[in-house]
Amino acid sequence: MFTLSRVCRQIAARIFPLGLIVLLGVTFMMPDHVNAQTNPPLGTAANFAVLGAETVTNTGPSIVNGDLGVSPGSAVTGFPPGIVLLPGMIHAGDAVASQAQTDATAAYLNLLGQGCTSNLSGTDLGGLTLTSGVYCFDEGAALTGTLTLDAQGDATDVFIFRMVSTLTTASGSSVAFINGASACNVWWQVGSSATIGTSTSFAGNILALASISLTTGANVTGRALVQTGAVTMDRNRVDISSCVTLPPTPGLSLTKDDGVSNVTSGDTISYTLNFQNTGNVALDNVTLTDAVPADTSFNPGASTPGWDCTGSPCSINVGTLLPGASGSVVFAVTVNNPSGGISNSATITSGATSATASDTTRVVESGDDDDDDEDTGGGTVPTPAPSFVATTTPLGTGTGDNGNSQSGVSGLPNTGGGPPQPTYWAREPGQ
Repeated sequence: MFTLSRVCRQIAARIFPLGLIVLLGVTFMMPDHVNAQTNPPLGTAANFAVLGAETVTNTGPSIVNGDLGVSPGSAVTGFPPGIVLLPGMIHAGDAVASQAQTDATAAYLNLLGQGCTSNLSGTDLGGLTLTSGVYCFDEGAALTGTLTLDAQGDATDVFIFRMVSTLTTASGSSVAFINGASACNVWWQVGSSATIGTSTSFAGNILALASISLTTGANVTGRALVQTGAVTMDRNRVDISSCVTLPPTPGLSLTKDDGVSNVTSGDTISYTLNFQNTGNVALDNVTLTDAVPADTSFNPGASTPGWDCTGSPCSINVGTLLPGASGSVVFAVTVNNPSGGISNSATITSGATSATASDTTRVVESGDDDDDDEDTGGGTVPTPAPSFVATTTPLGTGTGDNGNSQSGVSGLPNTGGGPPQPTYWAREPGQ
């Protein structure tokens, strides 16, 4: 005859091993640090640093490291002077941009569907230190000052910010990271428009329904993706290189222009050579060469200091150019009774990478007013050459991609502090 205690012992003997297995399984499956939120799949949009729906417009020397696109619209303006670093490309209304827009919209909806872990409505993000989570705002979100994101030692931590309407940052604001947090795992789902304030150092992937405005000098480590409207840029840098493996792609561009079409004997031709690193890697020992055309002589007083004409062609060393860095020098010659026209080419090189630009100027007799060009008429008036110093105008805080600085043609030290956009400032001789 079975007693109750015997039955209990039998049940316990059968249930305990099963319960232990379940308990151990749950224990081993539970990580020390739980991530409920996840990165949305970006698909082909992962290669885009900037993506608009109607237009992408730019003012000034903005730099995009990654693809730039627009769809279903096709208007892209302001590139140049803005540049898309190689291997990035501009996709204006093509099939690639269309698919990227489809994938970006799917990512936007994915973020919208992830449940809130905290509601920060009415709270300014500036001054906060947040761990991973989905932070929601019933209306708009604001950032004044510095927002710090803490991954607590887990580099896979995901930070999602969802706002019903706008995202606005004050001038000079920033997003900082500690304990392994990464801009690649930060997402801003904006229900209407995002405005990134002047000189803000922003981070993360902005997916805005209506528009994104990057005001003067604002930089984004991440992406700016818009579903229905425009992306507006003004001297910005948008960079996805920390989140996407981009193949190292060197590139150089060069233009040459003397600003006139006609000269006569005794005139000075001042060629302005504008150059830029259009690739995504730093270039060392960048050198410009320019030949002195026949029937002319080199004019050192009207040229940028540093040209060496002991050999042929003349040369000048620019130094190191970081990705996106640019500058200009002047190469001047004096006309010596030539006939016909004066034409020559300049070349910029760094290792196996090079670019060439040419300019042709017509020679007329002194006093000939037969000039169908709108520039300066029959001749040019020699002017004292400016003394150019290579300095770096930073687009953001921190050092450049390889930590190098732009070296100047005059050998003076670099005064910049961030990812550079070099500018050659003019000084009168003797100043």
